[in-house]
Amino acid sequence: MTTVVAFIFMFGLLVFIHEFGHLIFAKRAGMLAREFAIGFGPKVFSFMKNETVYTIRLLPIGGYVRVAGEDPEIIELKPGQHIGLEFNDDGKVNKIIVNHKSKHPNARIIEIEHADLDHELLIQGYEPDEEDEKLNFRVDRKAFFVMDEEETQIAPYDRQFASKSVGKRGMQLFAGPMMNFVLAIVIFIIVGLVQGVPVDEAKIASVQSDSPAEEAGLQVGDEVVQINGNAISTWEEFTNIVENNPGEELTMNVQRDGGTEMLTITPAEIEGQGITIGQVGVRQASEKSFIRSFPYGFERAYETTTLILTNLTMLITGQLPIDVLSGPVGIYDATDQVVQSGFMTFMMWTAILSVNLGIVNLVPLPALDGGRLLFVGIEAVRGKPIDPQKEGIVHFVGFALLMLLMIVVTWNDIQRLFL
Repeated sequence: MTTVVAFIFMFGLLVFIHEFGHLIFAKRAGMLAREFAIGFGPKVFSFMKNETVYTIRLLPIGGYVRVAGEDPEIIELKPGQHIGLEFNDDGKVNKIIVNHKSKHPNARIIEIEHADLDHELLIQGYEPDEEDEKLNFRVDRKAFFVMDEEETQIAPYDRQFASKSVGKRGMQLFAGPMMNFVLAIVIFIIVGLVQGVPVDEAKIASVQSDSPAEEAGLQVGDEVVQINGNAISTWEEFTNIVENNPGEELTMNVQRDGGTEMLTITPAEIEGQGITIGQVGVRQASEKSFIRSFPYGFERAYETTTLILTNLTMLITGQLPIDVLSGPVGIYDATDQVVQSGFMTFMMWTAILSVNLGIVNLVPLPALDGGRLLFVGIEAVRGKPIDPQKEGIVHFVGFALLMLLMIVVTWNDIQRLFL
C-alpha cells in the first residue's frame, strides 16, 4: 500500500507540474485553455474554474492541456442549421443551443445563413417560416455552445493557439518540460537541506549489511585514500574504480581514527541496462550546509540531465537495447524498491524521473512537446506555418506509434516481473 500511495503521489506530482507549466503560459499568452487533464481515457473526476475544466482520467499514462485552436473546434455552425439562442443582459448571445432545443423553452430558434465565431462574432439568420427579414445577432466573447446539455466555451481567433506569436507558442510548449527541470532542482535542494550535501572526499556514511564493504571491514567514517596504490581524492574516482571492476579484488587504503588501514574488497557484480557494474554497498558521507544546498540542487540536476542524455544517445545509436526502457509497470517496480530505502531516496528518485520526463518530452518526435516545438521552429524559419491538417496527421501518427511503443515497453516490464 505504501508503494501504491508513493507511486500515485509521484506520478501525479510529475504530470501536474508538467501540465501546470503549459497551463500557466497558455493563460499568460491569452489562450483559452479548455481542459487540464491528469491521465487519459474516461473521466473519473472533473470541475470547472476560470474557463478551464480540470479532470482526472482513468489511465495513468500522462496528461495534457487542451488549448483552443490546437485541434479543430468541436462544433461547427453551418448554413441551414437550426439552433437556439439565449441572450445576456447586454443583448448578446451567451448560449448557442445546438441540439435538444426543446429543453430550452426560452431560447430563440433561428435558421443560420452565416456564422463567424472566430473574428466577427456574428450569427445571421432567419426565424423559421419568416425568411423575409434577416436577423443579426452579436455573440459574447465568452458565449457557450450547448450540445447534449454540455457547455463548451467558444474561442475567438485571438484566444486560439495559432493566433499567438511564434515566441509565445514556443514558450507555452517549452514550459512543461521546463517545469520538470525546475521541480527536480527544488527537490535536490530540499534533499540537500534535510539530508546534507555530499562531501567531495571518498568518505563513508553508511555500510550496507551483508555487502562486500561490510565483509571487508569498511566502517562508517572511513575515508578511502588509495585503491591498488592509486591515490583517491574524490567520491567520483572511488565509484568509477569500483563500478569498472566487478568481481575483481581491490586493495584499499582508508584513513580511520587518525591512522591508516589496508583492506581487500571484491565488488559485487550487478547487472543493469545490459552491462555489469561493480558495487560494494556504501553511501557517500554528507554535511549540513544551507548555502551549499542551492548550488548542489543545480549541480545534481545538471549531472542527472547529462547522464540521461548520454543513455538516450546510446539508445538511439543502438548501443543500448530497447529492453532497457521502462513504462509505468517498470517504474512502479523500481519505485517499490526505492520506497524501501527511505523517504529521501524516494525524493531523489522523483527528481530523477522529473528530469527524465522533461528530456523525453523535448525529443523532436511527433505528438511530444519537442515535435510540436520543431514545427514552430520550422514556421519561424520559413516565415509561414505548415498546413495544420498535415501537421495534425503527423502528430496523430506519432501519437499512435508512441502508444504502440508504450505497449511493447509495458509488455517487456511484465515479462521481467512475472516470467
